[in-house]
Amino acid sequence: MRLGKTAVVLGGSAAGLCAAGALAPYFGRVLVLERDELPDGAEHRRGVPQSKHPHFLLNSGRRAIGALFPGFEDDLIAAGGLLLMPSMDAAYLDGAGWSARKRSAMTMIYGSRILIERVLRDKVRELANVVVREGVAVRGLTTADGEVTGVRFTADGDEHVDADFVVDAMGRGSPVSGWLAAAGWPEPPVRTLDAKVTYISRWYDLPAERPASWWWRHLVIMPTPDKGEHPAEHEFLVNFFPIEGNRVIACMGSWGLEMPSTTDAFAETARRVRTPLFADAMDRCEPVSPVHLTRSTGNKWRRYDRLRTRARRLVFVGDSICAFNPFYAQGISSASASALLLREHLSRAERLDAKFSSRFFAAQRGLLRVPWRLAMARDQGYACAVGTEQLPEWRRRLVAAVSAPAFSLVVGAAREDEVVDEHFAKVFNLDESLGRMLRNPRVLAGLVRYRVRAALGRHRVPSGFDPQAEPPATDYSTATAAAR
Repeated sequence: MRLGKTAVVLGGSAAGLCAAGALAPYFGRVLVLERDELPDGAEHRRGVPQSKHPHFLLNSGRRAIGALFPGFEDDLIAAGGLLLMPSMDAAYLDGAGWSARKRSAMTMIYGSRILIERVLRDKVRELANVVVREGVAVRGLTTADGEVTGVRFTADGDEHVDADFVVDAMGRGSPVSGWLAAAGWPEPPVRTLDAKVTYISRWYDLPAERPASWWWRHLVIMPTPDKGEHPAEHEFLVNFFPIEGNRVIACMGSWGLEMPSTTDAFAETARRVRTPLFADAMDRCEPVSPVHLTRSTGNKWRRYDRLRTRARRLVFVGDSICAFNPFYAQGISSASASALLLREHLSRAERLDAKFSSRFFAAQRGLLRVPWRLAMARDQGYACAVGTEQLPEWRRRLVAAVSAPAFSLVVGAAREDEVVDEHFAKVFNLDESLGRMLRNPRVLAGLVRYRVRAALGRHRVPSGFDPQAEPPATDYSTATAAAR
C-alpha cells in the first residue's frame, strides 16, 4: 500500500480485470464490483454479449496484459489459444481475389473472448489483495471536496464502500457521467460515429480431420471493391475464425445492411458471399450454437480530457471512455493499454490530486487517438454513418473513394516490401499511428515503388487469385526476401 487503503473497480470484464492488475501494487485492497455471477470456466455471460463474436488480441494488447500479469500469454496458449502468423495461416480475399501466402512480421493469438477473460480471471485470483464481488449492482458514487470518496452498491442489501481511488470499467452504457453531472460536475463532450455496423456469428465444431485442401486456419473475406452491380453479400466482411477446442466462429458483418438472424437464413446468406469456400467450410463443420446478432457497434469517445474541472480520484478504462466499432478489434487492446498506462502513472505519483488526473487524462488521450483515427479512417466513408464525426458529403465521398484503394495499396506493398510490412503490422497492432507510418520516407518509397512495379506488371508476389477457386497454398516468402 502506497497511495491508499482501498481502490474500487466498477466492472469485472477484461477492462476491469486489467485495471485491478494495475492498481494492486499501490493500494492495500482492490475491490472489483461485477454485476454478473462469474463462471469458473470459459463460458458466456449476460454482461458480455459480444463474447459470442470473434476477438483478436492485438500485439499491443498482448504486451500490455503480459506486463500487468506476467505469464498471461503462455497461460492463454496453454489453455488452448492459438499462436498463428496470419499471412501464413489465413486465406485472405481482398481486392480482385486471394492474396498470396508468405511470412510476415505479424503474429497473433487466436481464442474466444470467454477464454481470454477466463485466463485473466485466473491471473487476478493470484493477487492476494484483489477481491471480486459478484452479483453486485453499482448505484452511484459519493463525493466530497471535489473528489470521489466512495461507491454505493446493492448486493444482498444496500452497501457503501469508502474508496481512495475508483476506476470506471462499466462499458458503453456506463452511467458514471450522469452521476457526476447530478453531483455538479460538467458532462464531458462526446464524439460519436455510428456506421450502422451489424454482425452475426455462429459457432461450429471443426471436423476431426481437416480436409487436405485446408492449409489455412483462418479465412478472411474483405468487402468487394467492385462499384458495379453485385449481391449485397459481396459487401460483407467475413471471418471463419479459429478458436480453442477445435472450434471456429463463422461471422458475417456489414455497414448499413440488413443481416439474417435465423440459422436457415444464415446458411443461405453464406452461399452468396464472394467465395464458395466460406459456405463449403461451414458445411463440413457441426453447428453448436444459434445465430448471434449484434448492432451496438458505434464509436463513442467521452472526452473527459477536455474538462477543466473533473472529479479527482476517478479514471476510466475500456468502453466507458472510448468504445470502437468492434470490426477493428481494438477494444481489449486499448483497454489493457489504458490500464498499463494507469499503472505507470501510479508508480510515479505521490498524491492522487488534480495534477495526477490531468497528466493521466492527457496521456490517455494520446493513447486513444491512435485507434480512434484508424476507426474514423474507414467508418467516415459510409453514407449511413451518423454522429458528431459525420463528414460533409463531399468529404465523405472523398474518404469513401480513397480509403479502400489506399488500404489495398498498403496491403499489396506489404506483401513485397519487408519495411512496409513491418510498419503496417505496427499500425494494425496499435503500436504506431497511421499518420506516422505514412510520414516515414522509407515506407513512402516502398509504396511508390510497389505502385510503379504494379503499373508495369512486375509484381514480385502475385495476387488476385480466382476467388471461386481454392486459395493457393504456395509460400511466396522467398519473393519478398528478394526485395531487400
